[in-house]
Amino acid sequence: MNQALAFKHPARRALFALAAVMSFGLAAPGTARGADFPSQPVEMTVLFGGSSATIAQLLADAMAKELGVAVAAVSRTGASGAVGYSYVKSTPPNGYNIVWNSNSISTAYHNGNMKFDYTAFDGVARVGMEVPAMAVRTESGWKNLKEFGAAARKQKLKVGISGRGSFTHLASAALFNKMGVDVVYVPYGKGSAPVELLGGRIDAALQWPNQFKSHAEAGKLRVLAVLSTGRLPVLPEVPTAKEQGYDVESVLWRGVAAPKGTPKPAIKRLEQAIKNVVDSKSFREHCKRLGFEPAFLPAGEFDRFIAKDDVETAKLMASLGLKKSN
Repeated sequence: MNQALAFKHPARRALFALAAVMSFGLAAPGTARGADFPSQPVEMTVLFGGSSATIAQLLADAMAKELGVAVAAVSRTGASGAVGYSYVKSTPPNGYNIVWNSNSISTAYHNGNMKFDYTAFDGVARVGMEVPAMAVRTESGWKNLKEFGAAARKQKLKVGISGRGSFTHLASAALFNKMGVDVVYVPYGKGSAPVELLGGRIDAALQWPNQFKSHAEAGKLRVLAVLSTGRLPVLPEVPTAKEQGYDVESVLWRGVAAPKGTPKPAIKRLEQAIKNVVDSKSFREHCKRLGFEPAFLPAGEFDRFIAKDDVETAKLMASLGLKKSN
């Protein structure tokens, strides 16, 4: 049909316009299609406070510069991450709602806090790792894991955890099982590891290094070990558990995920923005001060990594009697 003739008739004009829209792949506002994404602000749900929230804010600010739109880090805490995961899962899979995820996607599912698992999301990118460190009060006199273990065999000691079935609980259990000692786990409630330790309500705690660093420098707390393959730049003088004869490695990964079915172009755009941030000198310098280890993985590899980690987490939780039927 002659194009000029088509525009003389209203019905034909409407059909021609519709065909043009379909031909050029134009989309309604809020959808994600290739170069059009992103065309509006992106919201990143943050599941926890502390260092997790600090790193999330750094990532969000840097991603905003890469994407050319605002990236808002919004706190949605509760139920070991289930509150935030449930919210993001309920949003349209268009790339504009993402979650700052971690091992918590598996622990929250396997301890019964939510009915869906990691497969409800598409991985965007792994950003890095946080390594837990074990600290005690300096006045305890314990200088290494062997001395702590000897004391724990004489009487049950209290170890602080973020919550039953939390990552710090699992990491603590992995360490003390390897050491062959039995301890009493005490949730912090609204407190924090340093506060509970200094107050004498617990005897030890595994938490993120930056929580202990200033207190250790002040001589009030002593960090006995880190659960990584090598020593951490933020605590270079602290030996690993492996160096002390206990073959334990337990790290918390952090990354970004989106609701299942998010368009591949949107995921690719977010992935590239995150890679650029993780590779940047500025982000790495901030991470070093926080004790966070950048460890980027692209979307596909991140999905496979999460699947493997979920299996291992389920086994550990089952061995501790923490895994509920789902």
